[in-house]
Amino acid sequence: MTHAAPYPPFSLPTRELAVTVGELPDGIDAAAHIVFSGEQPPAASGISAERAASLGFDAAVGKTLVLVGPDGPLTVLVGGGDRSTADATVLRDVVSHFARAVPGQDRLAVVLPQTSTSVSDTVVAAIEGAALARYVYRIGEDGPDAKLSALALVCDEGAVAEAEAAVVRGLLLVKATKLARDLAGTPGGMLTATKLGEIALEMGPDAGLEVQVFGEEELVELGCGGLLGINLGSVEPPAMIKLVYRPEGEPTGKLALVGKGIMYDAGGLALKPGDEVHAVMKNDMAGAGAILAAMTVLKDLGCQAQVTGYLMCTDNMPSGSALRLGDIVAMRGGKTVEVINTDAEGRMVMGDALVLATEEPVDAIVDIATLTGAALRTLGTDIAAVLGNNEALMNQVKASAERVDEPVWELPLANRYRPELDSTLADLRNMGGANAGTITAALFLQEFVAGKPWVHIDIAGTAQSWTASKWRNKGTTGFGTRLLIDLALNFKA
Repeated sequence: MTHAAPYPPFSLPTRELAVTVGELPDGIDAAAHIVFSGEQPPAASGISAERAASLGFDAAVGKTLVLVGPDGPLTVLVGGGDRSTADATVLRDVVSHFARAVPGQDRLAVVLPQTSTSVSDTVVAAIEGAALARYVYRIGEDGPDAKLSALALVCDEGAVAEAEAAVVRGLLLVKATKLARDLAGTPGGMLTATKLGEIALEMGPDAGLEVQVFGEEELVELGCGGLLGINLGSVEPPAMIKLVYRPEGEPTGKLALVGKGIMYDAGGLALKPGDEVHAVMKNDMAGAGAILAAMTVLKDLGCQAQVTGYLMCTDNMPSGSALRLGDIVAMRGGKTVEVINTDAEGRMVMGDALVLATEEPVDAIVDIATLTGAALRTLGTDIAAVLGNNEALMNQVKASAERVDEPVWELPLANRYRPELDSTLADLRNMGGANAGTITAALFLQEFVAGKPWVHIDIAGTAQSWTASKWRNKGTTGFGTRLLIDLALNFKA
């Protein structure tokens, strides 16, 4: 007996944002004037620092003052902190505070300040701050906090050409982050592994990507026992989505990206507790979503590295056919794994892909996954954990994280904990002891990289935000998307 799916049809939102550069255009609802500590507000704001202070405003980052005049757009003073430290990260936050201060307005303007940050980076930060602060993914109609139809960036005439060129980059970065948020925020019943494969095939050609979707039969031929094993309990078939971006000319390097794509994680037979965590387990494919989203804009951003992505997609469900605790799985490459916990599934599906990545001529491998609750407990919801076997690659990942304000913190790949993965029956177990869970998960993954330069990014804490803050809204964040884009654009073998 079959049942008709009760879910609404899946479709990605199509919201366009018009960005203009130059003078303040007509029809704007609110205009932001950034005020730095110890300085008077810009003359165009029509208010003095003393008057603003009497109304409770100071220039600290996060402070705003909305002024209502007899006509024309709202005037909004926005604190910028110390002008000397106003880098792209600060400016992105400042503009996001402005966007949140006027939630009912959807045509905004920002008077760009002059700082040590380049015009190009200032423009990109402003676009990201406004657009991402306003973007909320809903299945149904948008609320007022999600609307932003126009953004005007006011700058000196001599900066217009550089600013206009930067608009393209800013919109592409926003587009990719929105896509990653949408994919991770869509319930598993609507966005299956098969459906994600269809999306990749649909988006791939325009993005300059070669796309292959490997179904169950092909995965059996490849010996991807990790992905097939985790899929055993689901009625939905698994899929491995392989994406390849090739630049024109000789690439600066060859980078492989591996993403965990658990479309819905019930924990398998090791069923998760019946609390709110179940509702967010649709985001357990945030790593795969970040890779797909990032790779869709590499061509338009002129990436010179060759990038190959592996998205390992399946549900992890309990049923009579599900993987059992104590089962032994044969992975791609021949290693056997004793399954101690079916809820340690991400490392199983990624192990297959890591082996596949090593079998191709790549210079480095980076994987990204909502892998361990231990990463959330250790670093909270703002910082991702990173571990790896190569200092030069780790430094590239850290530099990209710093540039895009997606913070990471390196944990030690401490081999002293490796014996916790020893099995009496198989080559290794899929889980260590009760402690150092992020480290032992990375040690498991290291078993499959064959000594290649490799970094693991654990976004279990950062993939979901429980509150709206700055340019991250409540819900899925798209964390890692902009980091991976920056890494690919700057990758050196």
